[in-house]
This record gives sequence, structure tokens and C-alpha cells, in this order.
Amino acid sequence: MNYSFLPEQASGPSAIMTKGLVRRFGDKAAVDGVDLDIRRGEIYGFLGPNGAGKSTTVRVLCTLLTPTSGQAFVAGHDVAREPEQVRLRIGVALQEAALDAKQTGLQLLRLQGRLYGLSRPEIAARLEALSQLIDIGDAIGKPIETYSGGMKRRLDLAAALVHSPEVLFLDEPTTGLDPVSRARMWEEVRRLNSELGMTIFLTTQYLEEADELAGRVGIIDHGRIVAEGTPAELKRRVGNDVIVARLARRDDAALEVVRDLPGVRGAEFHGDELLVSADDGAATIGPVAVALATVSQVRTLTLRTPTLDDVFLELTGNRMESDRSPQPRADARELTEVMK
Repeated sequence: MNYSFLPEQASGPSAIMTKGLVRRFGDKAAVDGVDLDIRRGEIYGFLGPNGAGKSTTVRVLCTLLTPTSGQAFVAGHDVAREPEQVRLRIGVALQEAALDAKQTGLQLLRLQGRLYGLSRPEIAARLEALSQLIDIGDAIGKPIETYSGGMKRRLDLAAALVHSPEVLFLDEPTTGLDPVSRARMWEEVRRLNSELGMTIFLTTQYLEEADELAGRVGIIDHGRIVAEGTPAELKRRVGNDVIVARLARRDDAALEVVRDLPGVRGAEFHGDELLVSADDGAATIGPVAVALATVSQVRTLTLRTPTLDDVFLELTGNRMESDRSPQPRADARELTEVMK
């Protein structure tokens, strides 16, 4: 099928737009008909298992690969017909930082500014603005080969921001960073988006990162987008919140007092635990606690909510990594069976 966009559509409110995007390697379609419409000023999380087409999609959008068919516009310009115009308007920090180990950090950033046509005063102003993000002290004047992995990641991001791009592509930006550096990176991503209105296309292996930062998330599998929406919308697809109550004794009267509460979808004993399925667990847990106290002593009450990992498992059959200690929760599929 042949798709085409009018020029005014390409330069409208969409920062990234693709229609029927295909990228083949021989007989294999690594990207197979991807449609995206990412609005200006969005943080968009892009998730997928290894080999799903995630990296290939990003490389096409960054003009590192040409589409086999379909169309893609970034910052209002066709990635195939106007790659130079796209490159002037994007910043890219890929997973493998492309840094010259023999240069100093300062030399790298100044060179990046010159390549984008910035004057010396403009480069100095941009480096001053980026100083907090770089945050590597005197090491900025030392060879990059002496940097730690985290320092290299921060320097690579700074290099992607020297020319104040309209659209920023971040490929797993916090991989290898310690918790403090990761938190600082999250803060900077939020600042770039909120204060500067920068559109950010974020790929990550950390689902909590997408949950924390992205306004919308797209999940790609076998070259196709299999789900898209806000993190909250996606999590609702795999199940409701579940309130887990451990009572002093099993009492069927507990089922009766909670089943008719507003927002409760169902209740059932599972072993020595009472599982209460709710539309909004945070709003329902209080009334559930009060109701249960009228019939039995409540020893513990825990709220378990679906996670993006549950969504990812449901859609792709794979789990992704977590950057936090495991939190108490029940598997979404298991809960579905229990609450039937």
C-alpha cells in the first residue's frame, strides 16, 4: 500500500509520524508496518524484547537506516528525502556511546558544537547550561578513556544536547548508572521535557523508567506495534487492582461485606487470603478495611497493582528487567484465574 503525507501534515503538531513503515534485511522484515504519531512535547517510551525491531525503528528515525517502504517524518521532515534536515533537528544518545577515547570531554563537546555551526560564544553558553548534567568536575579536561561508564553516558547525552534539538532520541540512557546518577538523569529528562518542551523518544530495558517518565508507551514485537497507550491504560488491560487481606479466621461473611462495595469487581478466598478485585485499589482499600473489621480481625492488608512487566509478559511472552527490588504483587494471569 502506498502512503503519502501532505507537507502541512508533516510539519503539524506531530514530532514523529510514521505510516506503514517497513525495514527489511533480505527476506526478514525487522520493522513490519509500524504506525506512530508522537506529538510535540511528548515523552514516548518504546519497549520491546530483543529482536523485536525496536533498535531498527530508532535507527530509521535517526536516518542511520533508510526505510524499505512506508514513510517517516521527524521534526516535520522526511527521513528518507531530507535526512540532513532531520539530523539538524534531532539529538541522539544511542546505547553504545560514540566517543573518541583520546579526546577530552571538553574537546568533544566543543567539536560537537562546531559541527552544528554554533559560534564560540554559543558553545560556551551551551556548555554552561549543560554543566549540571555533565557533573564530572575536573574530569571534563581529561581524556575520555579515563572516564567511568556513568561519566561516559552523561557526556554522550550532553553531546546530544549541545545544539538544543527539537527531538531527542535516548536509547537506554541509564544502563550501567548507579542509583544516584540514574535519578539525576531522570530529573534531567523531565526538565528537558517540561521546561524546554523537548520531544523525547525513550527506549529502555527498565519498565519502571518508562512508567516514571513516559506519557505514552508503545510496545513492539516481531516488527509490529502490539500495544500503545498511557502506562495506566496498558496496565488496566491485564487486570484490576487486587487487595489482599489476611484475616484472623476464614469467614464467608467477609465475602458478603465487601462484594457490594463501590468499585469492587469480585472477591474470593485463595488459601488463607481473601483477594478483592477492584477498579481503583487505592480508593477502595479503605472501605474494604472498614467493612472487613466488622466481621473479623484484619491482620494484614496489601494492595497489588498490575505493572508494565505484567503487560509486557501478556503481550510478548517475555519479562523485562526491573531496576527496583521486587514488590509484593500477584501475577496477572494467576489473578485472572482466581477471580473467575
